[in-house]
Amino acid sequence: MLSSQAVLRCLVLAWTLHLAFSLEFFKPFNVSYDHRALVIDGKRRMLISAGIHYPRSTPEMWSDLIVKSKEGGADVIQTYVFWNGHEPIRGQYNFEGRYDLVKFVKLIGSSGLYLHLRIGPYACAEWNFGGFPVWLRDLPGIEFRTNNSVFKDEMQRFVKKIVDLMKQEMLLSWQGGPIIMMQIENEYGNIEGSYGEGGKEYVKWAASMALGLGAGVPWVMCRQNDAPETMIDSCNAFYCDGFRPNSYKKPALWTEDWNGWYTSWGEKLPHRPVEDNAFAIARFFQRGGSFHNYYMYFGGTNFGRSSGGPFDITSYDYDAPIDEYGLITQPKWGHLKDLHAAIKLCEPALVAVDDSPQYMWLGPNQEAHVYRQHAHHEGLNLSQSGNGIGCSAFLANIDWHWSATVTFLGRQYTLPPWSVSILPDCRNTAYNTAKVGAQISIKTLDFGFPLSSNIKEPKEFLPHSEVPFAISENWKALKEPVGAWGDNFTVQGIWEHLNVTKDTSDYLWYITRIHISDDDISHWEETEVSPSLNIDRMRDVVRIFINGQLAGSAVGSWVRVVQPVHLLRGDNEIALLSETVGLQNYGAFIEKDGAGFGGKIRLTGLKNGDIDLLTSFWTYQVGLKGEFMRIYGLDENEQADWMDLALDATPSTLTWYKTYFDAPKGVDPVSLNLDSMGKGEAWVNGHSIGRFWSLVAPKNGCPSTCDYRGTFYDMKCATNCGKPTQSWHAKEETAVPSMFQMQFSETHAELSLRL
Repeated sequence: MLSSQAVLRCLVLAWTLHLAFSLEFFKPFNVSYDHRALVIDGKRRMLISAGIHYPRSTPEMWSDLIVKSKEGGADVIQTYVFWNGHEPIRGQYNFEGRYDLVKFVKLIGSSGLYLHLRIGPYACAEWNFGGFPVWLRDLPGIEFRTNNSVFKDEMQRFVKKIVDLMKQEMLLSWQGGPIIMMQIENEYGNIEGSYGEGGKEYVKWAASMALGLGAGVPWVMCRQNDAPETMIDSCNAFYCDGFRPNSYKKPALWTEDWNGWYTSWGEKLPHRPVEDNAFAIARFFQRGGSFHNYYMYFGGTNFGRSSGGPFDITSYDYDAPIDEYGLITQPKWGHLKDLHAAIKLCEPALVAVDDSPQYMWLGPNQEAHVYRQHAHHEGLNLSQSGNGIGCSAFLANIDWHWSATVTFLGRQYTLPPWSVSILPDCRNTAYNTAKVGAQISIKTLDFGFPLSSNIKEPKEFLPHSEVPFAISENWKALKEPVGAWGDNFTVQGIWEHLNVTKDTSDYLWYITRIHISDDDISHWEETEVSPSLNIDRMRDVVRIFINGQLAGSAVGSWVRVVQPVHLLRGDNEIALLSETVGLQNYGAFIEKDGAGFGGKIRLTGLKNGDIDLLTSFWTYQVGLKGEFMRIYGLDENEQADWMDLALDATPSTLTWYKTYFDAPKGVDPVSLNLDSMGKGEAWVNGHSIGRFWSLVAPKNGCPSTCDYRGTFYDMKCATNCGKPTQSWHAKEETAVPSMFQMQFSETHAELSLRL
């Protein structure tokens, strides 16, 4: 028999569980659409969406990012779903940590925002392998993204998994959840022609499959001109004001407004002026658009080995209104917030116009679009302005060079070049895209020289350091062995990189031995000819070791390599370290796009002619020993044979480094300056914060001033010429003590913190 106290405990538990299972973020509502807009709970809506990818930040950041998006005027959050993160091994799912999709969706709902869930499951997104799990390419008979039964079965299984999970957690709009729209496939129209008739059949199948899952919300196919009638085709571009869907029954949606651009190692940093971005958005709503999403509103960080490309950097800042560290970027965030407010003031008139706005010619490069609210539309509950009849107008000057004074409804307005003025009441200008009223600030991460810390070991840490910057004078190093170190295999010939590694590591060793005769040595001495290793094609990085010594390196995408080598009399070991820097994330037939070596590999300059190394026996070793031992972990690293690093030590390839630093007070973001390092990967407290690489951008190509006027392209206003592409790296978490380790560094390190 239970005591009264035990019964009370059970009752409390039961009530808690009841609350958990009956939680509703909204009163259940339906979502549909007509030719003008999405219809939410019976009302047309003009919607602003903020793109945020949950794995590119930490769960601790999510709430703040969502709040800042809402404060900036967003109604919706948009995210991809990342298949390779959720199913890293076939049939084994991961919905924890940065991949806790359910938690992310619930935080959005609790904030009162909606969600556009882009399941894909192909994402592109400058993400490793476009979001596909690498095991997918190994299924017999598979061909990605076409009318292939093996691929379709796997795709349907994962998409159904996500839709069912959202249903189970009561996260769809008709269940009281925040999800108002989903997406199947992604920019398939760009490559559909490569697949012929199979591509057309695949589009029809994908649409039918998605609808058959019973999500109960509209589905989108972006950049898909031949999207079936049941799918809304949408626009992804820098400008979408001229976009029209492929059916009158569908609204104009802008699923990706590229308010920035991605960056590759060794390249300049793209920048899009906020005046041009605001101009593009205002023009979109001016000309009949109804849903706009920033790609990205917060870009974040490609933690671990998640960046794709290949060669895309670890930062995915994307010149977004919220930067990689979760800090507001001005004036972009503020100026766009003011734009959103102006559009909201126009919403009653915008949703009331059933077809097209009234067009008015104001000059050779000037025009107005007028929206007037007259009456209720059948079946729709349209909100009315105070006097029952509303009027909103957009006045545009699309001239690149000159301001213009125009007359509109008997009043004069001066329009700066390449700008739109928004008049919510058709009289007073509430906003002009070229007139930035938000705070203007220039953000810098380099605040000064670090102060020294005499910390020797973690046990000597003080609870909190009082200095704003700290580095440790005590670095430790660990040599990574060249060549084979553990379980390996030997076969004849050259195998493709990914077929061996399955992307479990960036690194793959190819090792063979050759014999050099006395005749070869005499031949080189007599002719002054040096032997060379010739590789027809390689990607992404190769490092060539002869008898344990680095002979040379090469970087590129399927480039030819000719490397002079120094060989000794007798047996010589050739070890090629093939490295990937993110897998291909875009294009047709990416399952056929591998890495490593292609064509022939020959040793030239020998007395009796070239040696074809494709016929040689090669030993294959996957990964680095330090990776296998997990020496970056908090527990495992102490088992390794770390040695003290002298401050004047010669920089060395294939070396692990580690140090400790005081964790700063508070919850402000922290970044690590790695511009003195070579190439590798960095961990903090066992968490990989991504790859680093000290490649420098070209010295030319950055304008001294950035003019927002005129059509934007990705490198129009590039910055950072002549500087390392990425020096600062976002730190994933703060803890005491903090251990910092770097993999595969080639130069001595100096660590500094930014608070």
